[in-house]
Order: sequence, then structure tokens, then C-alpha cells
Amino acid sequence: MLERKLENKNIKPTTMRLLVLRQLVESGAAISLGDLEAKFERADKATLYRTLKTFEDKKLIHSIEDGTGAVKYALCEEGCECEPQDQHIHFHCVKCGETYCLTQSKIPQTQIPTGFRASSASMVYKGVCANCP
Repeated sequence: MLERKLENKNIKPTTMRLLVLRQLVESGAAISLGDLEAKFERADKATLYRTLKTFEDKKLIHSIEDGTGAVKYALCEEGCECEPQDQHIHFHCVKCGETYCLTQSKIPQTQIPTGFRASSASMVYKGVCANCP
């Protein structure tokens, strides 16, 4: 299953790529490069970074700036092409520190002033997640 997911995005399924993808699938929340470095202590940091960048370039994952200072990464939904209609809201839990994709909640399209050209949009809600009491 994981190999096929990579192959569908024209990504060669190396051991490290499969390990990183498994971590993204199993985490259930967005993860940072630092999270991966802690999980794979013996892995080369540059390899982990390049793996995330490859996944992002091929639209397997997307990056999230949740205000914590660490960019986090989460799996894209099937069929996502990172177009404006694919952009969704994220939720950052201030209690446990996890960041979640709220894929059913799309970022509303808004008119921006003439002369401005938006390249991306981001919306992060902060509060306490359903897993925290």
C-alpha cells in the first residue's frame, strides 16, 4: 500500500521514504522535521529534509505553518493538487501541541484588491483538540 502511494506520485520507494511515509500515515496529525529527527535518530537529517521536500513537491504532503515556529507536514487527501479549492483549515491544539487537518472545512475564497496576487492561503484555528480533556 505505501509503495503504491509513492509510485502513484512518481516517487521512487526507498527505505527512508517508506519509513517517513509510514510515520505520516500512523501519526494521525501533522509532524515536523524535528519530530522525524527524534523518531529516526540515526537517519541523516539532510535525507529526512529532502524526503519531505520531495513529498511536498510531488503533492503527497502539504506544509503547515501553525504559529509554533516549526513547519509541520501532513498527508494530502487523494486527488489533492494543492489548488485553491483543495486548501483547508488546520487546528492547532494548545494543550498537546498537535496540529490537525480539518479537510472538510475549506478556506473560504475571498476577493483581494486589484494589483495583489495571492500565491497561497492559510487558516489555523487554535484551541483544545478532542483528544485532550
